[in-house]
Amino acid sequence: MAAPSSQPESKGSSKIQIAVKIVVVLAALVALFFLGRFAAPYVEQFKTWVDGLGVWAPVAFILGYAVATVAFIPGSALTLASGTIFGIGWGALYSFVGATIGACLAFLIARYLARGAIEKKLEGYPRFAQIDRAIGRDGGKMVALLRLVPFFPFNLLNYALGLTGVKFLPYLLASFAMLPGTLVYVYIGSLADQTGKTPLEWTVTVVGLLATVVVVGLVTKKAKQALDSAIDEETSAAEATKEPHHG
Repeated sequence: MAAPSSQPESKGSSKIQIAVKIVVVLAALVALFFLGRFAAPYVEQFKTWVDGLGVWAPVAFILGYAVATVAFIPGSALTLASGTIFGIGWGALYSFVGATIGACLAFLIARYLARGAIEKKLEGYPRFAQIDRAIGRDGGKMVALLRLVPFFPFNLLNYALGLTGVKFLPYLLASFAMLPGTLVYVYIGSLADQTGKTPLEWTVTVVGLLATVVVVGLVTKKAKQALDSAIDEETSAAEATKEPHHG
C-alpha cells in the first residue's frame, strides 16, 4: 500500500511560511515608520543644530557618524535623521561616508592597537572562527556578504574584521555592500517630515519604500544563502582535516 503523498502538506506549509514572512515585513515597516514619526521632534532639534552649521553641516554629520561608529554607538538613529535633514540622496551619501570612515578606523584600531580587547569581546561568537577561515580564502567577497547579512552587530563587525586576514583595500571596497541597508533607513527617515503631501505623493512615497525594502530583502536573502554555504564549506573542510587517518 503506497504511503500518502506529503506534497499537499508541503505546499500548505510553504504558503504559511510566505504569509508569515509578508506579515513580518509589513510589521517591521510599520514599526520603523512609527519609530521615524516618534523620533521626529528629536530629529527636528538635531536638524536645527546641523542647519545652523551652514556649509559645514555635512562635514559635522559625517565626522559625528564616524565617531559614533568607533564608539559602539548604533548609527541607525543617525541614518534615519540624515533622511530628514538632507533628503534621500544626500542623506544616504553622508551616512555611507560617515559609516565607512568609522568602519575603517575601527578596523585599523583592532588590527594595530586593540587586538587583545577585541579577541576577548568575540569570545561570545564561536562561529567567528569559521568566518575567519572563509575570509582567509575569499576576503573581499566574504566581507561584502557580512555587510549585507546582519550576522554580527555592525560596530562589532568592523573591529572583528580587523583581526582577520583580509587586506585593507578589499575591506574598504566591500563597504559598498552597506548601501542597500543605508538606503532603507534613510528612506524611512525622510518620512518623518511629510507635511503638505498630497495623497498621490504619499502613495508614490510608500510604493517606493516598499519596492526598496523588497529589493533589499531579496539581496539579503541571496547573500545569507551564499554566506551560510561558505561557512558550511569551511566547517566541513576543518572537520575533514581533523579526521584520523587509518593505515
